[in-house]
Amino acid sequence: MPEEILRARAYLLRAVEPPSRDLVALIDRHGPVEAADRLRHGAVPDALLRAAAARRDDEQIDADLDAAAAAGARLLVPEDPDWPAWPFTALATAPRRDLAPPVALWARGPGEVSALAERSVTVVGSRAATQYGLHTAAEFATALARRGVTVFSGAAFGIDAAAHRGALAAGAAPTVAVLACGPDRAYPAAHTGLLERIAATGAVLSEYPPGTVPGRLRFLVRNRLLAALGAGCLVVEAGARSGSKRTASDTRALGRPLMAVPGPVTSALSVGCHEMVRNQQAQLVGRPEDVLEIVGRLGVDLALPPAGESRPTDGLAPEALAVYDALPARAASSTGRIGASAGVSPAAVRAALVELEERGLAEYHQGLWQRAARRAGP
Repeated sequence: MPEEILRARAYLLRAVEPPSRDLVALIDRHGPVEAADRLRHGAVPDALLRAAAARRDDEQIDADLDAAAAAGARLLVPEDPDWPAWPFTALATAPRRDLAPPVALWARGPGEVSALAERSVTVVGSRAATQYGLHTAAEFATALARRGVTVFSGAAFGIDAAAHRGALAAGAAPTVAVLACGPDRAYPAAHTGLLERIAATGAVLSEYPPGTVPGRLRFLVRNRLLAALGAGCLVVEAGARSGSKRTASDTRALGRPLMAVPGPVTSALSVGCHEMVRNQQAQLVGRPEDVLEIVGRLGVDLALPPAGESRPTDGLAPEALAVYDALPARAASSTGRIGASAGVSPAAVRAALVELEERGLAEYHQGLWQRAARRAGP
């Protein structure tokens, strides 16, 4: 990667607070090197000049690159083959201006972000999660990771951390954390160890330069990246005013599938999930297989019926099922009486009884029929 491109994008990352469609448009028009030079000299539209007024002259390129390298991070740019082009194309074409794509990303860890985003799901939810939510997030993430799905989340307390830990526990697919602070910071500090584990096999991403502290607005800005990087977004727990609803809104704006896990109707932390489902904004999912069917490979990742829910009578034609229902459980009966009770013709009764006997659902005793003793009920 030409050093001049890296240095130009490092400068632009610091000069203008993301997201900025004006900056992205300037880069698209002139390339990153010329865009950086134009911004330095003020030869840009007034709106962009105002956005860069506070940091346009703040040249910290070497300091940022050195600080990132010291933290084990590298600058990932759109000119790099590892750049997740497909996810961020959705940001570039989104109708909302606040969904602009990132200029570049600081990345820590060996994970190839472009490849990890190809088969992925973003998991978000409440920081003040219940035990139900924590268990559900971890179980879903573990099951998805075992199927080779990358779990993206924000490394926050609650659902985020449970999802990352569940994915790590599977040991089958990396997980990726997207931060709202510089790549040299661990936020929250209590998750320093968790972030190190994520970076050991996956990736920790941020569009903020080294030293940047997290802020409420930066979390909201970060959420658009989470929405874009996942092939779909799963909300495990969300209160009525949960920040996860912003990620959900961004997901819908990008045309990505939005999914929600239901919770107890008495739980305030599931109100947001229930509202999204009720308003037909999110698809209800109750198993990891449901998520995989929605975001997975077409015709391959199909959710099979849950084990243990099949019945002996599954697959019977309506007439055969009617005959089965008319079979006495104890005292055997004639085909005539069975047909009269079921409202089925004699020929259809005989054909149905043959099928039921082959399935072990009917028994023949001296010219009479009854239900098989070992299957006394449907």
